Amino acid sequence: MGNFSWQGGVAFVAGLAALLAPGLWADNAGKQPLMVLGALLALAGLYALLSAVGPSTWTATAFAVLIFISPWAFGFTGENAAAWTAWIAGGVAAIVGVWGATQARGSSTAT
Repeated sequence: MGNFSWQGGVAFVAGLAALLAPGLWADNAGKQPLMVLGALLALAGLYALLSAVGPSTWTATAFAVLIFISPWAFGFTGENAAAWTAWIAGGVAAIVGVWGATQARGSSTAT
């Protein structure tokens, strides 16, 4: 594993947080969108961690952005636990994903 992607690790952990956190809440607000999008983000991060052929960094970033906007899209902004989980997990993964994708683009054009 010489080509470890810490951005993939962040995406994987953020996806797991979004996937597993709804199990801790008493209400069902935002449960399905966070679990589905969290699973997709975790899988994309896992592919990046394993350096496997699969989703690109931009794909993981798109899933992270979808998690971030899901409280507005699915109407659970009033549920603090669900909304803050989506905003924090999606925001961190999106920022790291954009940063990692621009670094990868810069290093590929420099060679």
